[in-house]
Amino acid sequence: MELTEYLNESVVHIFREAIRSSQFNIKELRFLHRAAKIQKEAAQRRRESDALGVSVPPFLIASIATRCNLHCVGCYARANHTCIDQSSKEEMSAERWGELFREARALGVSFVLLAGGEPLEREDVLEEAAKTPELIFPVFTNGTLFTPAMLERFDRHRNLIPVISMEGDRQQTDQRRGEGIFEVIRRTMKNMAGLGMFYGVSITVTKDNLDTVLDDAFILSLKEAGCRLVFFVEYVPADGNAEPALDEKDRAVLEARQGELKARCPDMILLSFPGDEKKLGGCLAAGRGFFHINASGGAEPCPFSPYSDISLKNGSLRDALDSDLFRKIRENHFEAQDHTGGCALFPQKAEIEKLLAEQT
Repeated sequence: MELTEYLNESVVHIFREAIRSSQFNIKELRFLHRAAKIQKEAAQRRRESDALGVSVPPFLIASIATRCNLHCVGCYARANHTCIDQSSKEEMSAERWGELFREARALGVSFVLLAGGEPLEREDVLEEAAKTPELIFPVFTNGTLFTPAMLERFDRHRNLIPVISMEGDRQQTDQRRGEGIFEVIRRTMKNMAGLGMFYGVSITVTKDNLDTVLDDAFILSLKEAGCRLVFFVEYVPADGNAEPALDEKDRAVLEARQGELKARCPDMILLSFPGDEKKLGGCLAAGRGFFHINASGGAEPCPFSPYSDISLKNGSLRDALDSDLFRKIRENHFEAQDHTGGCALFPQKAEIEKLLAEQT
């Protein structure tokens, strides 16, 4: 119950901060106040499930697309072969995604983070998400596919929250994402600000860009561009080389600077992943606080632990929460073990594969 209440309070905090950051945007405020009321009802459904011994996470992560139009250096999804240059025939249908979104709403889920590949490649799934306005869909995108029609879709459906990936300054972003990408996403950000849209950025934090992305000038430049939400995501080494990954000293710097930046920019929301794992006795994967659904419907503990024993093409979200794999991960407390990367389960590959083998 302690974890459930902590996560419920975290959701309340996110909405409180979002409302504060949108105090001069009447259209956004209207949506946020309505959404905050709905999320209180979702939190109550999670409490009721918890009382029955079934923990429902407030977050889901859904990788809805396999295709991506960029080839970013060090991309985990490409290294894992879950991101390719074309759509896979195994991708789950938009209709099935819509059914899962509605089930998530009924269970009491609050946020479904949409990722890829590049999620804007699946306009059909975005339309299904828009049909479930009770859920909030942060859409983690490379920011290069925002045509006027796509911008209009996000502006019309405020439960779709664009979160644009960048690496820091122009040189750092273009070095990883491709020449000219920084300029493209800055134009996109300008267009979103012009429409009064609530949007964010996602930054993969490494040793190489840590100082840049935690600098006052960088965060203030985002604020001036209309950005109100910043995700700091620890780098997970796709090739097994942990050299650019943060160490404990770097994480301490990230935590301290994040607190200072929140004080400096109270009208922005700054979040880190993973952020509170020590406080919560380990990461929130495998259904403790979230789980991942891959593009073909496999229910996985986490995007960085791509193992599944159940398909959501025909199974339910409740089935996934009670799957043998998720249950064994929670029982073995893999997520609470010491680790050196941004994901507690990432170094436990052999152990998770052993659990899967024991089921066959």
